[in-house]
Amino acid sequence: MAGNGGAGCCSHFLVGDIFDFWFEYKTVIPKGYTRLLGKLAQLTDKGIGISVFIGNHDMWMDGYFEDELNIPVYYEPQTYNIGGKKFYVGHGDGLGPGDHGYKFLKKVFRNPVCRWMFSALHPSWGISVANYFSRKSRAKTGMELEKFLGEENEWLAIYSKEQLQKEHFDYFIFGHRHLPLDLEVGANSRYINLGDWINYFTYAVFDGNTTELKYYKEGAPS
Repeated sequence: MAGNGGAGCCSHFLVGDIFDFWFEYKTVIPKGYTRLLGKLAQLTDKGIGISVFIGNHDMWMDGYFEDELNIPVYYEPQTYNIGGKKFYVGHGDGLGPGDHGYKFLKKVFRNPVCRWMFSALHPSWGISVANYFSRKSRAKTGMELEKFLGEENEWLAIYSKEQLQKEHFDYFIFGHRHLPLDLEVGANSRYINLGDWINYFTYAVFDGNTTELKYYKEGAPS
């Protein structure tokens, strides 16, 4: 997501699952992302603001983005006031009703002891094992994550409505569902799911007045 709040303020939010798997060993970075990491560094070197939210596929970040790329990393949803609009931004995994099995696994995966035990594996073994289970998980849940459940059953829409009972937000911005969605969840409040860059090539832009879900087409103006 990109936001322009006026007065030259420009921020970009990457809301998780940037990588299929990411684990920061002490001296090893997973192979295959050099060009992406280089582009992110190039943008931050130019003073362009970027924030990263961890997803369920890349939750094992531990300082590399902050130290090498000058990009803050967030483990929980954050709130922003941009151009007079209030945003609630996060990946979205583990929020809303149900999915208790994953919520338990999420606590296990984030546990410092479990992370230390995994880091003791040689990277060749650790990354291979993680990629195997990541592929199995994607094969099992991929179609489910891309199926629209109906407004009354979309758990992130339900979660957004619950948050609105506590505080008003103009926009709830999430990823995780891998499905582009733009739903009204309250008076002057919308839930936008950014979709993905594998099947839909979708992203959202806030132009200072409104937030719009866009579809990227090569050669077309963004």
